[in-house]
Amino acid sequence: MPAAFSTTVRNAQMDAITAAIGSTGLLRIYDGTRPASGGAATTLLAQLTLSAAAAPAASAGVLNFNPVTGDPSADATGPATWFRITTSGGSFVIDGDVGEPGSGAECIMVDTSIVVAQPVGIQSITITAGNA
Repeated sequence: MPAAFSTTVRNAQMDAITAAIGSTGLLRIYDGTRPASGGAATTLLAQLTLSAAAAPAASAGVLNFNPVTGDPSADATGPATWFRITTSGGSFVIDGDVGEPGSGAECIMVDTSIVVAQPVGIQSITITAGNA
């Protein structure tokens, strides 16, 4: 059985993500198979800017990100399958899955079919700590 953490510890883990992102982090959307954590990325489809405070304090081990500014012009065409959040300088913070509503992915897009030069928007980003 995996380790279990108190809500206080889970919230601290999630809040550490926000602290690591810092001010105006980036949300990068990619196609293809997600690499090992922090590994070499596939094709960058879109890059969006996170709010100055990426997320409010975590609650019950869940980090719900603030609204994300859309990308007015996608970089490439392809199916969005995973994301990477970085600092504003591009340092890796977290990777996760992209999906459409009901998919259970951490990053929800209304449409995961990205077309070059078309706008890209995010519905929500939610990260949940283990055993939350």
